[in-house]
Amino acid sequence: MKIADPGQRELVNEVALMLSELPFDGATVLELGCGRAEKTRTLAQTGRPRQIIALEVDRIQHERNLQVTDLPGVSFRHGGAEAIPLDDASVDIVLMFKSLHHVPVASMDTALKEISRVLRPGGLAWISEPVYAGDLNEVFKLFHDEKVVREAAFAALCRAVGSGGLQLVRQLFFDTRSFFESFEHFDQRMIRVTHSDHRLSPDLYAQVRARFESFLGPQGASFLNPQRVDLLRKPA
Repeated sequence: MKIADPGQRELVNEVALMLSELPFDGATVLELGCGRAEKTRTLAQTGRPRQIIALEVDRIQHERNLQVTDLPGVSFRHGGAEAIPLDDASVDIVLMFKSLHHVPVASMDTALKEISRVLRPGGLAWISEPVYAGDLNEVFKLFHDEKVVREAAFAALCRAVGSGGLQLVRQLFFDTRSFFESFEHFDQRMIRVTHSDHRLSPDLYAQVRARFESFLGPQGASFLNPQRVDLLRKPA
C-alpha cells in the first residue's frame, strides 16, 4: 500500500467512480461521516441500494439531517465510526468519504475494526482520503494542518490490512476538483464548519484570505485535489 501516487493526474468525479465500481443494487449501505448528506442524496436517488444508513458524529449537522423528509430509503443516525450503532454483519457496503482522518488518532484502529464487524463476509469498504498535496491544501494547512492525522489514518489502514481484518482489493488515485465563487464561499465551506472549531486570529485570517485570493480569478477559484481510495473487503 502507498499513501500517494504523484504520477496519477486523472480528473474524476468520485461519486461517479464509486457508482461504477461498487455493487449497490439491493445493498444495505452504511455511510460514515455523511456530513450534509450530499453524496447520500445522490446515491439514494439512483434507486440502487435497498437501504442507506447515514451516520454523522457532529450533532449540529445530524439535527439538520433529521429535517430531510424526501429520502425515504435513508436512515440518519448520530454516532462515530469508532462505535457504530449497528449489529454484526448487517451491511454490504461501507462508505467513508474524507473522514477517517477526523476520527481521533487513538480510535482509528477501533473504527476500522468496527467497519469489519458490521460488514457481512465479502462486504466492501470504500475509504477515500485526501492526499497531502495540492494548492487547496496549501491554503487549508495555514489554519488546519492535517499532515499528521492523514498519515495516522493511512497507518491505521495498513495495520487493518496487515492484521487480516480487512483485505485490500485495490487502491485508486485520482484528482477531484473544488470550486469556490469567492473567499466568502471558501470561508463558509471550509472555515465556519460545525464539526471543527477553527478560531482564527485576525492576522491568521488575513493570511488565509491572501493565500486563497492568490488563486482567485474573475470566475472564482478552482483547485485540483489529489485523492486516494483504499477499496477493502471483509474476508469471506
